[in-house]
Amino acid sequence: MKYIDEFQDPELARRLLDDIHATVTRPWALMEVCGGQTHSIIRHGIDQLLPEKVELIHGPGCPVCVTPLEVIDKALEIASRPEVIFCSFGDMLRVPGTGRDLFQVRGEGGDVRVVYSPLDALRIARQNPDREVVFFGIGFETTAPPNAMTVHQARKQGIKNFSMLVSHVRVPPAIEAIMSSPSCRVQGFLAAGHVCSVMGVGEYPELAERFRVPIVVTGFEPLDILEGVRRAVHRLERGEHGVDNAYARAVRPEGNAAARAMLEDVFEVTDRAWRGIGVIPDSGWRLASKYRDHDAEHRFAVEGIRTVEPEACRSGEVLQGLLKPHECEAFGTLCTPRTPLGATMVSSEGACAAYYLYRRLDMPAATEAREASPVV
Repeated sequence: MKYIDEFQDPELARRLLDDIHATVTRPWALMEVCGGQTHSIIRHGIDQLLPEKVELIHGPGCPVCVTPLEVIDKALEIASRPEVIFCSFGDMLRVPGTGRDLFQVRGEGGDVRVVYSPLDALRIARQNPDREVVFFGIGFETTAPPNAMTVHQARKQGIKNFSMLVSHVRVPPAIEAIMSSPSCRVQGFLAAGHVCSVMGVGEYPELAERFRVPIVVTGFEPLDILEGVRRAVHRLERGEHGVDNAYARAVRPEGNAAARAMLEDVFEVTDRAWRGIGVIPDSGWRLASKYRDHDAEHRFAVEGIRTVEPEACRSGEVLQGLLKPHECEAFGTLCTPRTPLGATMVSSEGACAAYYLYRRLDMPAATEAREASPVV
């Protein structure tokens, strides 16, 4: 527990906050592209402790939330088949598709199982050779390597009744899409440390140069985030752009060579739809052709999917940073963790879930928050 204690130190947080307050002279808008960072920001009230001129915008950093509705509906259709054992991480079970979710499929008799690793699903496939076992593989660059390794092992071991429904997305193309939008007002980014621990920082300098923004790689504890904000604000105030690694204890510039090699072998880059946002070119991965026999989308060939998003749900605007969760008319009323309209309310990394969990049903005055302790 050493690092948690060290990176939640109130006195160090106060020093970082004092530095930020002393530096800021004009309004700046920064976006974090990581659901874990969003939850830390809201849990500790970091957004309310910062100067009023520094706004934190919550980006599409929740992989569950950006999984497109069409893929969710395909998962529901596959999971409903009697020959299938459908395996998923637990945070996908309550994500609403068109009219139902995986919990409902299980209640209707579907064999839907929560696993803690894709290798658990591979083990289930070995134990049930007469059933088709499907693992729901979603996430950013962080979860992609173990999923890739599992498919690699399935092919190597000749486990033919295992397949993966893949909906992996990549962060740098999302940053490019955000900055290219006419409605964008983001002036700097806090990049996700766990993504960069896998992929390194090599894709970010070109983005920082092209859009002339600072990109600071940060961790997830309060001091990590405050240090990321501090570095970004200093660069903005000096009129500089570029990439800073404020999470050097976990991120090497080149990333994890073994993980990247596995990704290059198993996956290939593809266009990918993001829920609430639309198709972003080269923003996802799919299984490479030599692993096609383990591609659930190819194996089951689900056709005729017609998706319908709830009219009252504004999670797409939340994911784009155009709307704070509490500003949605359905937040906390029509949309709650028990009756979610969108994935942002039920995912453990969703912005709406963070606001609901930490009682941001309305936004208390920032001046009141600043009088409190900087971290909880």
